[in-house]
Amino acid sequence: MPRLFTGLEIPPDVAQTLSMARGGLPGARWIDPENYHVTLRFIGDVDDSVAHEVESMLGRVKRNAFELRIDGITSFGSKIPRAIVATVTPSPALLEAQAEQERMMQRIGLEPEGRKYTPHITLARLRDVAHRDVADYLSARGYFPSIPVKVSRFVLFSSRESTGGGPYVVEASYPLTAVAAA
Repeated sequence: MPRLFTGLEIPPDVAQTLSMARGGLPGARWIDPENYHVTLRFIGDVDDSVAHEVESMLGRVKRNAFELRIDGITSFGSKIPRAIVATVTPSPALLEAQAEQERMMQRIGLEPEGRKYTPHITLARLRDVAHRDVADYLSARGYFPSIPVKVSRFVLFSSRESTGGGPYVVEASYPLTAVAAA
């Protein structure tokens, strides 16, 4: 298998709404809406035996479905802007799901993720874009009404080495348990 990561898919209607923020920023490489996702755990380039171990381990996840909230648009990169992202509220259910997958991947021998987890959806990758242009873009497009997204599964994605932004392929999906009505 190629490069792997786990994540949450963004429904087409929400992706379409997010894609309305595209454009108006010279030097931005906009991600295709069908490739929008929230990464849970980057796994990396692994051989087939590790990929099968990852798939098997992820099949043990037993979590309830939950809701995530997309709540704004901002940029990543403090000294040099490197991405335009939709921010995702770090709810307890989302953080617990991510932490569980982090522990699982370490159990099978993968290195710990080096960065603090910040849930987001990458909308564009930036290269040689001035801070001022990013600030102008965000002042015009940064407001974004909060959108709830129901999460009923997570997936194991693969990607090919490229300049980023897809295409991504769903290698396996893992359902989350529906919460019973009270």
